[in-house]
Amino acid sequence: MTVIAGRYRLLDVLAEGATGTVWRALDETNHHEVALKEFRAPAGIPADEVPLLYARRERGARAAARISHPSAVRVLGVATEDGRPWVVTELVRGLSLAETLEAAGPLPPREAARVGAEVLGALRAAREAGAPHRGVEPRHVLLANDGRVAVTGFGTAPEDDPGPEADLRSVGALLDAAASAPPASLPPSDAWAGVLRAVVEDLLREDLGDTDRPDRALTADGTERELRRVATGGARTTGVTQGEPGTAPRGGTSVPREGDPAGRKGSGGGNAMPVARGSGGRPSGSRPPRRTLVLLAGLIGALLIAGALTYHLVRG
Repeated sequence: MTVIAGRYRLLDVLAEGATGTVWRALDETNHHEVALKEFRAPAGIPADEVPLLYARRERGARAAARISHPSAVRVLGVATEDGRPWVVTELVRGLSLAETLEAAGPLPPREAARVGAEVLGALRAAREAGAPHRGVEPRHVLLANDGRVAVTGFGTAPEDDPGPEADLRSVGALLDAAASAPPASLPPSDAWAGVLRAVVEDLLREDLGDTDRPDRALTADGTERELRRVATGGARTTGVTQGEPGTAPRGGTSVPREGDPAGRKGSGGGNAMPVARGSGGRPSGSRPPRRTLVLLAGLIGALLIAGALTYHLVRG
């Protein structure tokens, strides 16, 4: 078995791509298994540029080691062998989101929202650490056997960072792939499908980062809160734009209330049944307001008193 940097014994291949191979390896200093990514220079790059590429990869990996988030795969270090960097990360046991979707199809809406929230949280932490992701895809998202969502692929962002809007767009595309079953094909009780679709459509808007339209701009923290609310079946609604409590997502889709599996629907769609309304703007068949009852009771009481006085006067 090959040993890298005198420490990491290669066991078997976990994944392979155009720019490298991910190995399962044994750290012989502490006898823990790790994942070891071997970088290879893409074909066609001039020989004098290869060392610069490897140096950039190493800097990116060391920056990724600063990320601290439970849904970001931890970078443990960088080993060098024959001038090439090998990135050492924790070993996450499970399947990638790509493998899961291929084997079992789209995720249920609330599970997809949970995955999206965890991914967005990891992307936010990476950006704060100075190691933004270059674009998360289903193959970068690991669904661990213990239920954890873990994002890999940090430390390889290009020098020209596309900005935080790119994180939101990539999460939108990820959710679009993860929950691609249309709401109409889901059971009527699954009212969260329409809510999640409204979030996805917001994330994929062309004017996502339009600074001239602050009312249309999305925030990562507001979006993450909304996804977590969908994932947990929260009772309150939150606007994706700024995350204000008590407001519905754009598009008019209301979040089903806790304990109400059928949910309710606003003017924008969703799977829930709309609330029937009478001519007065109040749900038809509902009780009259309390104030009307009080006034009616007072009027009846006054009539009874007047009748009693008239009776006594007639008798007198």
